[in-house]
Amino acid sequence: MTKHRLNLSRTLNFLHFKRKSWFFLKCGFLVFALIMFCEYIIYYLVIFQCHWPEVKTTASGSKQQTREPVLKVIFLADTHLLGEINGHWLDKLRREWQMERAFQTALWLLQPEIAFILGDVFDEGKWSSPEAWAADVERFQRVFRHPSHTQLVVVAGNHDIGFHYEMNTYKLQRFKKVFDFGELFPIKGINFVMVNSVAMEGDGCTICSSMEAKLIKLSQLLNCSREEKYQSSPKCRDVQKLSASAPILLQHFPLYRRSDANCIGEDSAPPEKKNIVFEERYDVLSKEASQKLLWWFQPRLILSGHTHSACEVLHDGKIPEISVPSFSWRNRDNPSFIMGSITSVDYSLSKCFLPLEHTVLTIYCTAGILVVLLILTRCQPVKHHRFFSSRFIRLIRDQKA
Repeated sequence: MTKHRLNLSRTLNFLHFKRKSWFFLKCGFLVFALIMFCEYIIYYLVIFQCHWPEVKTTASGSKQQTREPVLKVIFLADTHLLGEINGHWLDKLRREWQMERAFQTALWLLQPEIAFILGDVFDEGKWSSPEAWAADVERFQRVFRHPSHTQLVVVAGNHDIGFHYEMNTYKLQRFKKVFDFGELFPIKGINFVMVNSVAMEGDGCTICSSMEAKLIKLSQLLNCSREEKYQSSPKCRDVQKLSASAPILLQHFPLYRRSDANCIGEDSAPPEKKNIVFEERYDVLSKEASQKLLWWFQPRLILSGHTHSACEVLHDGKIPEISVPSFSWRNRDNPSFIMGSITSVDYSLSKCFLPLEHTVLTIYCTAGILVVLLILTRCQPVKHHRFFSSRFIRLIRDQKA
């Protein structure tokens, strides 16, 4: 009798253990699936919805295939990889993982030929030690690794080399050692001009004077290639001819605008910040520096960063400037990047949004609460089941006694 009761009790305990183990195994699988969705799959689902814009021809208003080779480009800004001073390890882990997954997914799905980052790659480049700089560069190269068929081009920002009062030759040279592509980046007949906007202070400092001299020389080179009236000029006789395409300016600081009051869109500045007047040489370039760039290059398009918010501005009534929002969750809940289909005569842009940070957090919180409730409701019947099992064994013993 005792042996029979013992075997029955062991069988029931084994069944309870087996059911409980199977239940927690399923919970573990659900948690794993949740992590996979929020940290991998969601990026594919969101970025898969982005498509390359079609290039509009100049001949007619209809969209058709252009004979010019089309360059597929993405533009990012203000990644702000955290440093050793202000960067908490959890903040680094979370935000860098977000940018890594977003960038790698975009490369895999969209297959761009070039990725431009419009400054403020690092958060503490303006004051980081040589050791910290080397560590930050290594992390950058891991997060923004890319295949050989995709080029990565970086423009200097104030957090990379410091504001004008912080910038020096050492910081500028160590940045150029890693990221230097010069001021002109020609490809497929398209002239990208990369401006160190931090050096457009206009106060005659050594770095500023050198930058302005290079830009003036480059503008003359481009004008000699573009304008027929200049080609017969003595200044253009011995000048190397480039593509006649009007240049596209890439820089960190936006050209001068009073504020973001006229900026629209879900990723523009929040309402409480739109009417804040920008400070020249800090939030935007000075009026003088802005006019210089417009006059020197007469660009067909300008792309900038720095404000962390989106904006579209028309300069002189004909030259558009696109402010690219930050690519990091640290600076905004809805980061994005610009996709461009560009030829030597035309371009078309579209925006690709990344997963919203609050959406991912909501999924985690909701799923976490459901899992906890599921565990609690599952464990409670187990206790009752053990109680009734012991009563059942006791009932059998009394009947056979």
